[in-house]
Amino acid sequence: MNYSPLIEQLIQAFQRLPGVGPKSAQRMVLHFLEKDRDGGRQLAKALEEAVEGVGQCQQCRTLSEEDICQICADPRRDSSLLCVVETPADVFAVEQSSTYKGYYFVLMGHLSPIDGIGPEEIGVNDLVQRVVESAAAELILATNPTVEGEATAYYIAEQMKIPELQERQLKVSRIAHGIPLGGELEYIDGGTLIHSFAGRQSISGN
Repeated sequence: MNYSPLIEQLIQAFQRLPGVGPKSAQRMVLHFLEKDRDGGRQLAKALEEAVEGVGQCQQCRTLSEEDICQICADPRRDSSLLCVVETPADVFAVEQSSTYKGYYFVLMGHLSPIDGIGPEEIGVNDLVQRVVESAAAELILATNPTVEGEATAYYIAEQMKIPELQERQLKVSRIAHGIPLGGELEYIDGGTLIHSFAGRQSISGN
């Protein structure tokens, strides 16, 4: 069936969401147009406001409406711990496990030379500077247990072998226990994450 241009445009827009195919997009569009136009207006308004108003935290780089996100602004967090994750979704996943009380650094991706994503694109230099300037005693590498995530963790660990941090005896650890190879942190349940952080392993040699 051929829909009108506006309906077809909206269906294509919904297909930009991860995991949403043509049928699911069509079902969503028809729901809003047939049964819930007020909900459609609310969705459009909220999405526009979020796109315009949400940026990145200047310290950890997660999504935030403020220059400094709520986590970075919380003095009750453990300043001796800094956890490196790939995406803001990973921050939410770890926070929901309620087992980690330190701070974060969000890479916004992982190393992928074939896609032109190198250390500069994921902010490795910013991370090194953050660690040097912070009171962190342990850097926890919580990148996803994928080939790219493992390569990213290894590269970051190597970058931490600078005199300032070696003198400080910075511990660099990698979450491992309970996370399946090829899995993504965002989809790991809270209990597994608790075991992963409790069973993290040192990869710095300190």
